[in-house]
Amino acid sequence: MGTPSLRVKLLGSVSIRRDGRELSLPRSRKVRALLAFLALEPTPTSRSRLCDLLWDVPNDPRGELRWCLSKLRSVLDDAERKRVVTTPGSLLRLDLEGVVVDALEVDRAAAGGLERLSDERLGELIALVGGELLDGVAVDASAELDAWTAGWRRRLATASAAVLGAWASRAPPGSEERVARVDRWLVRAPLDLGANEAMIHALVACGRARDAEDHVTRAIRSFEQQGADWQPLRHVLERAKASHDVASAVHARVALVSAAPRDPEPRVSRRRSVAVMPFTDATGAAYGGHVDGLTDDVITRLAKLRVLFVIARGTMYALGERGVSAEDAARILGVDYVVSGVVRRKDTRVQVDIELVDARDARIVWTDRFEHAADETFSFLDALVNRIVAAIAEEIESEECKRAVLKPPTSLDAWEAYHRGLWHMYKFTAADNAVAAKLFGAAMERDPTFARPWAGLSFTHFQNVFLNLSPDRDREIALATETAAQSLSADGRDPAAHWAMGRALWLRGAIPESVSALERCVELSPNFALGHYTLGFVEAQSGDPRAAIAASTTSRELSPFDPLQFGMLASRALAHLRLGELEEGADWAVKAAGRPNAHAHILAIAASSLALASRRDEARELVARTRAKVPGYGIDDLLRSFRFDRDAEALLRKAARTIGFV
Repeated sequence: MGTPSLRVKLLGSVSIRRDGRELSLPRSRKVRALLAFLALEPTPTSRSRLCDLLWDVPNDPRGELRWCLSKLRSVLDDAERKRVVTTPGSLLRLDLEGVVVDALEVDRAAAGGLERLSDERLGELIALVGGELLDGVAVDASAELDAWTAGWRRRLATASAAVLGAWASRAPPGSEERVARVDRWLVRAPLDLGANEAMIHALVACGRARDAEDHVTRAIRSFEQQGADWQPLRHVLERAKASHDVASAVHARVALVSAAPRDPEPRVSRRRSVAVMPFTDATGAAYGGHVDGLTDDVITRLAKLRVLFVIARGTMYALGERGVSAEDAARILGVDYVVSGVVRRKDTRVQVDIELVDARDARIVWTDRFEHAADETFSFLDALVNRIVAAIAEEIESEECKRAVLKPPTSLDAWEAYHRGLWHMYKFTAADNAVAAKLFGAAMERDPTFARPWAGLSFTHFQNVFLNLSPDRDREIALATETAAQSLSADGRDPAAHWAMGRALWLRGAIPESVSALERCVELSPNFALGHYTLGFVEAQSGDPRAAIAASTTSRELSPFDPLQFGMLASRALAHLRLGELEEGADWAVKAAGRPNAHAHILAIAASSLALASRRDEARELVARTRAKVPGYGIDDLLRSFRFDRDAEALLRKAARTIGFV
């Protein structure tokens, strides 16, 4: 690399050095992301693409881009050379001649063949392998930039592991130096089979057979938890202990792995796992053993959701009795998430502080406080547990959706494809619904026994009918029913499967059968918010309006940030209209219309509710909003999609006539 005057560091924390002196970069994450993109992108890029990548509908994307470019020029350019260059056609690129960019150096070296490099050059590369691309730089921008960043992170992780493997192979066989170098390789690629084999050989060659056995034990647990094949590790250990030429074996193995690096993130298909630590009693004898009961119920009801792998009660209490911390329990069990809680009793109220940690990076995902009035029979615990479990499940689902969205579609396993499908499904647009259906299909291909993707696919067919996205309603209804049946066949105890069937039966007009399926759903999992919501949705149109209000209230308490909040609120609004409580119905409908992703039907319900409450100016504004979403939308579109009884239909038609909503 010589002694270049300008060095750009993108692996780990971002920095720029000129003549050995670190230059001051603005704190803007967009500037850092722009620097990385221009440095790593092989071809010049247009300003419009950069704006689309870095800004999600800003007020002035061009102006913000100019500001970011000016900041880059201030640190990259000098009197002799302009580094931020505009090419013919007004495209932008970085002139990197004579500049060392750590990510490019590592990537090119790995691609060019590490076995040909000198020890000195390999040592220089090791100094550059400092961390993940743009470590700690999270840019709230486009999905395309997220995918680009994730792809480069994987590519550079693989290249960095290859550099570390080649470096390990240069250390003297049978030396502690080789053990140290392989250990650094393992930190970068803990599930790399070659790195683990190299560690076994290195330890045995140093006379540390017991340490090699301990390493294999830990590695097996890690591989098992990730669904990867660990059987070769046992065979490697046996061969290494019996071999008299360990140095030759490890050198050959490391060289082979370095020449053809593996993906450090093997594709596995499995449910995410969660461990619930015994809750801590901060009230002493005043609350007694009921804290253990609370923990037991949370564990049991999380397991009833069927979508998470929940560590059994006995294991968690055994670890708790040994004084094992939540962090250490996560390491021992190899789980993805850990839940812990502290319970206090204050006068007549019970307070529970809950914390959810992503054990993969020791990061707090969510924390909240739940309070409930206590009674002498402790029946209040049911309601409290339901709220806690629903919140935990919702936060894990949200976190898994975010992770899946950041991965390239071709790399997704069944679990990830399902959660990426959920992310699109809840957008409630024709395009997103089609993408969700494809992702659910991909999940089912990879794991036909996974019930949730079948339920998700059923919901996409439901949307095609309910939102009038398909001209062939009969076919979509049949597909919604068929895929719901497939979900039940995959796992008849998954509440989501019964929820999907309840919706499909409602589409077919089989209302009693629909209610029965939905009641089974909430019986299986009392904290499944969508089951309660859909019961309220059905009852609000032609059943018991007071039962609809109760179900809507329960669903919102269980899932206060649910993407279907607008439906929960709109169902309650319809129930109040049927009870003759017109002003209250209008208030709930307006709340529904204000929720994110509220579709045309929700706006139409709000317009009709306001008209019935004699708030016609507000109603006409919502009619305009509805028709902005769906040109020509009228009351017949709403009534065709719902299953109202005669009185409710007559009431809504009357409202529509008063505001010209026909």
